[in-house]
This record gives sequence, C-alpha cells and structure tokens, in this order.
Amino acid sequence: MKKVFVAGHNGMVGSAIVGQLKKQGGCEVVVRLRHELNLLDQTAVFAFLAEHRFDEVYLAAAKVGGIVANNSYPAEFIFENLSIQNNIIHGAHLAGTQNLLFLGSSCIYPKLAEQPMTEKALLTGTLEPTNEPYAIAKIAGIKMCESYNRQYGRNYRSVMPTNLYGENDNFHPENSHVIPALLRRFHEAKSKGDVEVVAWGSGKPMREFLHVDDMAAASIYVMQLDQSTYNANTEAMLSHINVGTGVDCTIRELVETVAKVVGFKGDIAFDASKPDGAPRKLMNVDRLKSLGWQYSIGLEQGLTSTYEWFLANQESFRG
Repeated sequence: MKKVFVAGHNGMVGSAIVGQLKKQGGCEVVVRLRHELNLLDQTAVFAFLAEHRFDEVYLAAAKVGGIVANNSYPAEFIFENLSIQNNIIHGAHLAGTQNLLFLGSSCIYPKLAEQPMTEKALLTGTLEPTNEPYAIAKIAGIKMCESYNRQYGRNYRSVMPTNLYGENDNFHPENSHVIPALLRRFHEAKSKGDVEVVAWGSGKPMREFLHVDDMAAASIYVMQLDQSTYNANTEAMLSHINVGTGVDCTIRELVETVAKVVGFKGDIAFDASKPDGAPRKLMNVDRLKSLGWQYSIGLEQGLTSTYEWFLANQESFRG
C-alpha cells in the first residue's frame, strides 16, 4: 500500500484531497497538524520526510489571503510560501520521494495575459502588483519542480487552479473571497428581511469558478497519470497544468445565482463606483482535457452544496 502525505490538510483543497484519497482507498494518508510539524522548520520537515519516505506528496500548504492581506503583509507572503515549498520539495527529494504535486494559483500569470490564459503565458509579462510576492513564490515552486525533474529525473508536477470555492471555504465577513462573501451577505440579508443587497462594481467583469471537489479530483488524477502519458503532453519539461472549467460568467450572473440558491427575494443593486478589477480572467484548460480530465460540478450545483455546508457550520462564522 502506498504512503501519501498531504501537506495543508486543514485547508479547503487539502481537506478535499484527503477525503477523496481515503474514499478511493489503496493508500495510507498521513497528515500533521501545525503543532505536530511546523512546515517553516526545515530541520523538522527534512527529518519527517526522511523518516516516512512517502510514495507521494501533495503540497497543498500555503499562506493565503485576499487582496488586503496580500497588500498588507507582502514579506510574510513571500517568505512563508518560499520556505514551505523549499522545505517540502527539497526534503522530498532528499528522502527519495519520486512523486510530488505542487498546488499553485492562477495569479502566476501576467496581469494583462491574453484570455483565456494558457500555460505558455507564464513569465511573459508584469504580474498584478497587489499579490506579486505570493505569485513569485508560486512561480518559484513551479520552477523548483521543473528543475528537480530535469536534474534528478523526479516526477514533480504542478497544478494551477482558477478561483476555487466550496466546503471548508473562508466565510469571514472582511477577508473572504467573492463566493463565500456573497453567500454570507445574501444569507444575512434574507435572515434580517432586507429588501436590497448591494454588490460591488458594475457586474460586467467575467470570472471562472471551480468547485473544490473538482480541484481535488483533478489533483489526484494528474498525480496518478502514468509518466508516458504525462510526458506526451508536456512541452520542454513544462511541469504546470491549468485546472478550471474553461467556462466563465459575469459577476452579475454569479450574484443572481447566489441570490437564487440562498432564496433571497429582494432587489439586487450594483455599485458601479466600486472597482471592477480585470475585465476577464479565464483559464485555458485544453492541456488538462487532452490528458483526459474535465470538471463535473456546475456552478449552481456547487453553490447549492456550499451553501448547505455553510448552513450546517454557520456557528463557526459568528462575529
């Protein structure tokens, strides 16, 4: 039975990967809480990986946050993410672990990348300034995987997800991402009997969203692809693969769908004085499709299950 370590198992993606690996069976899944293994402690990480000599490592651990956190704490974002990646990737190599999957982010691509964004867009332009330190750390992780593959013949792969949402998401009222923020706002408006909810921006920008269960399934699928199939779809040792739906919607359509799922019957207004951000952010997922995987959870279905999870866990989100 193969032995698998999932770093970041308490996070949204990591917890979904653990759940699906256990359901799939055929492997021993190992996890560690932060007080049991500090991923910033190189000595401890190296010793842990050397002791267990895992067959596979999923690197889903990262310091993450919204635009405010990225803008306020750039030093922590670049230092902690680089440290976690360096410790786990190099430690896995030293321990003889052949298979590793690194989870990145679509923010690795240039701010003005041609849409939809292909893997080849990496390092072709300037990054979005607000999350540049985080993006640079993730780019470094990709390049580490490529470098260990090239120099040592490792099988270290990287997946770059689009905007994710789902169970175990962050529903904090101030620093959550758009879908959990909207679900909470419409739920509270419905609970208080509000007649109107105001959404930021014009509603015109287009965004792509992927349910976390699909992300976990894609991650396991990419990890378990045999080397010949994977290499046949790899250009010049390009290790990273976009993961998304390849389908986007306007923010207005998203807002209206959230209102429908929550059951909010009031009016929806858009405050066009608030910033819209980039007009479009869509991933090209042709490479992943050519490898035999595509998403299965539609937006309304995913929002419904996420809202049900929120309702079951809302006591955790008080305050």
